[in-house]
Amino acid sequence: MEAKKLGLVLGIITTVAAFTRILYILEAPEVQHALLGEFNFIIPAMLKVASSPGKEQQEKPLVILPNLTSCHESMGRSDLPVYCCPPMNQSNVAIIDFQFPDPSLPLRVRRPTHLLDDNYISKYKKAITIMKSLPDTDPRSYTRQANLHCLFCTGAYNQQGSNSPLNIHRSWLFFPWHRMLIYFHERILGSLIGDDTFALPFWPWDIPEGMVIPEMYMKAPFFHEARDFSHFPPSVVDLDYSCTTPSSEDYRCFESGLGPEDQVHTNLVLMYNQMVAGAKKMELFMGCPYKAGEGGSCNGPGTIELAPHNTVHKWVGSNLNPGSREDMGVFYSAARDPIFYPHHANIDRLWDVWRTLHGNKVITDPDWLDSSFFFYDEKLQLNRIKIRDVLSITKLQYAYEKVDFTWLNNRPKPSVPLEVARNILRMRQNAKQQQLQRNDILSSNFSPHGRFLDATLRTRVNRPKVRRTKKEKEEEEEILVVHGIDIPEERYVKFDVYVNVVNETIMNPRFREFAGTFVHIDQGVTRVARESDIEVFRKKTDLKLGISELLEDLEAEGDEYIWVTLLPRSEGCITTTVDGLKIEYIR
Repeated sequence: MEAKKLGLVLGIITTVAAFTRILYILEAPEVQHALLGEFNFIIPAMLKVASSPGKEQQEKPLVILPNLTSCHESMGRSDLPVYCCPPMNQSNVAIIDFQFPDPSLPLRVRRPTHLLDDNYISKYKKAITIMKSLPDTDPRSYTRQANLHCLFCTGAYNQQGSNSPLNIHRSWLFFPWHRMLIYFHERILGSLIGDDTFALPFWPWDIPEGMVIPEMYMKAPFFHEARDFSHFPPSVVDLDYSCTTPSSEDYRCFESGLGPEDQVHTNLVLMYNQMVAGAKKMELFMGCPYKAGEGGSCNGPGTIELAPHNTVHKWVGSNLNPGSREDMGVFYSAARDPIFYPHHANIDRLWDVWRTLHGNKVITDPDWLDSSFFFYDEKLQLNRIKIRDVLSITKLQYAYEKVDFTWLNNRPKPSVPLEVARNILRMRQNAKQQQLQRNDILSSNFSPHGRFLDATLRTRVNRPKVRRTKKEKEEEEEILVVHGIDIPEERYVKFDVYVNVVNETIMNPRFREFAGTFVHIDQGVTRVARESDIEVFRKKTDLKLGISELLEDLEAEGDEYIWVTLLPRSEGCITTTVDGLKIEYIR
C-alpha cells in the first residue's frame, strides 16, 4: 500500500514537470489555456485515487472464525483455571468444507424423551458406552465432545486475526453454534453403532409431559452423579430457578415452593413470554450481533438463552458443588452430563418453533451467515461449517417429532384488577412527585457510576411514543432496556423485571406484569490466561425486553411513563450495578 502511494506521488511530480515543459514549448496562449484546463482536471483526479482506499483498504467482513492454533488455558470460573485444549496441535490437520448429507438418506427424527421405547434406549446406551470407551486422542470420544463446549464457552480460543477471545454465549452465535455441536455429536453416535437413522432425543421441559428429569437419565450410562438429588423425579422443573451465593462456604438456591400444578402453570406462562410476547423481533430472541475483532463483541443474550436455558442448567447442577453447581450449572463442565444433549436438542427445537411462529425470520447479515466453526465428523474429518449451513434442519436431514405447544395458550393475566392497580400507581406518582426532576427519572435515581441492585429497585421510565397505531406496533416493538449491567466479579446473577407492579412480594412469571428475567451464569471468560499475561475481558450487558403486548394487556399504551421494578433473585446482585433504564423501539 505504501509503495502504491509513493508511485502515485512520483507520477504526479512527473506529470507536473511534463506539463511545464509543454507549456514552455507551446507559445500560443489559447493552447496553453486549454492544456491548463486539462491539467486542473487530471491532478485532482490523481490525488483522489491516491487518497481513496483500495480493495485491501475497504471494510472487511466481520465474520467470526476461531484460531485453532491459539488454544490456551482459560477460566472455568473466575477462581478455576481449566485446560480444555485438544491433546494434539490442530494447525496441521486437513480441513474440509462442510457438505450437506445426501438428501436421499432417511430423515433422522428426534423424539421427546418421555416417548422413547426400550429398543431406542438400548441403541443409545450402546452408542454412548462406545463413545465413553474411546481414548482422549480421538476427537469422537466423550471427553473431547464435552470439551468442545468448554473450549468455546471459556475463551480458550482466540479469533483469527485478533487477540480477542471467542465466546459463543450471550449473542446471536448461541443458537447456531449449539446446533452444530449436537448435529455432529448425533452423527458420531450413529456411526459408532452403524445406524444412519440414529437421532438424539430432546427433553421437552416446556410441555407438562416433559417437566421432570427423563427416566432414562436416571440410569447408567446416562446417569450423572453431579446433579441436585432433590430435583430427581417426580420434582417438576422450575424454568425460573433462582440461586444465591452468600459466601463461598454456603451456596444456596431458592425453591419456588409451588405445588406441581402451580409450577407447571408458571413454567407455561414463562415459556409464552420468552417465545411470544417478549420475543417478537429477531434480536430479542437471538441475542445481540457479535462481530469479529476487539471492538465487535457484545453481551446481550436473547430470551430463551436467559431462561429457560440458563435456569435449567442451574436447576440440574449439583447442590453439593459449592460456587457454581457443577457440572450442568457452569459452562466449562456442563457437557460432561449426558443430559446436556437432550437439553440442547430442545433449545434447538425451540429455535425452529420460533421461526415457524414468526414467519421463518432469519438474519441476513453476511457477517453472521459466513461466521464459521470447526467440528470433527464421524469419519474423523475436521469440517469448516458456516452458520448459513445450519439454517435449515431439513437440509441437515433431521426433524423433530411434533409435540403440542401448550404454552402458546397461556397468555398471562394481571396480578390485580387493572383499575385497582391504576389507582395505586396514581397515588405512588403523587407521593413521588417532589422527588422527580423535570420528569427525568434516570437523573434522579441513577448516579454516573450506576445503581447497585442490593435491594428492590423501583423507578419511573418515560415513554417517547404513546398511543401508537396497530401498524406502528407491528412495525416497531417497544422495548424496555436495562442498560449497562456490570458484574464486577464473575458470579451467578439473576434479577426479574416487572412493569407497573403494586405488590412485589407476590410477583413471579405467572403474572402479566412480568417483562422478563436476567440470568448470568459465570463462565470465567472475564479472565483469560495467556502465555504472557492475564487479559481482563468484560463487557457490560444490555437487557432488552419486548413490552408492546405487556402494555396492551395492562392498558398502559396511552401512558406517558411506566413504573419498572427490578427484583434481585441472587446474592450476586449485591455487587452488580445498572447504568439506567430507557425505552427504545426496534424493527
